[in-house]
Amino acid sequence: MDFLQPGTWAEALAARAEHPGAVPIAGGTDVMVELNFDRCRPPALLDLTRVSELTQWSVEGPAVRLGAGVTYTRIINELACQLPGLAMASRTVGSPQIRNRGTVGGNLGTASPAGDAHPALLAAEAEVEVASVRGTRRIPITEFYVGVKRNALEADELIAAIWINLPSGPQQFSKIGTRNAMAIAVCSFGLALYPDRRMVGTGIGSAAPTPRIAAEAAQFLAEGLEEAGLWESRAELPRSLAVEFGTRVKESASPIDDVRGTAAYRLHSLAIMAARTASWAWTDYRKAG
Repeated sequence: MDFLQPGTWAEALAARAEHPGAVPIAGGTDVMVELNFDRCRPPALLDLTRVSELTQWSVEGPAVRLGAGVTYTRIINELACQLPGLAMASRTVGSPQIRNRGTVGGNLGTASPAGDAHPALLAAEAEVEVASVRGTRRIPITEFYVGVKRNALEADELIAAIWINLPSGPQQFSKIGTRNAMAIAVCSFGLALYPDRRMVGTGIGSAAPTPRIAAEAAQFLAEGLEEAGLWESRAELPRSLAVEFGTRVKESASPIDDVRGTAAYRLHSLAIMAARTASWAWTDYRKAG
């Protein structure tokens, strides 16, 4: 197995073009597991840890450009205000050691349905910036996941950054697992309120072949808030609205039975998490008013 270690982004893209079968590695929290269990044996590893451009983030206009190599620990410590939903999800990732190494770019590259960052990114309507020697493009997060552990990257492309709009309202994240962290999610859910557009963002994790949104449920909740005049009044969220929202989120999922939980348990958990995150986010919205 060859080991490639570029020092700049340009060198990384050139190496990727020359070795399309190489597996990119940054934190290694997913890749090394696959190697250690001999689940994959790529012809080469493309080490990106020396590419400083990937470890930077910036606020550019209405959005945060989050470098693919920014770790979960830095998201928690540096971006909790700008990216609250993603920071909440980051706090549930593995152990402190894993959070110190793991990156959102790696989570996207692996594209596991159970990845903790995915629901928050979906709810926040993120875009994934990918690049090759041919140029740069952005992929809407809803189009990035194309199958079980498969993403929309071309063979010569690398993930450069994630673009996430600054929140116009509260965001929430919830995860069910055998314990709060150090465990793969049985299922997870992310939610974002957009008072400026009177819309709701959603993200479902570990309850379908790919991470996905609950579009019909989000529209139902947004319209329910609008019809009741709650965006303006900031009155208490009716429990019936939250519960029905949870039911519709559940209907958007298509989980399976596996060693971590049954499909029925995942559906039940999703309904509860969706109702709770809606209530929590709405409480935050009322307080902000």
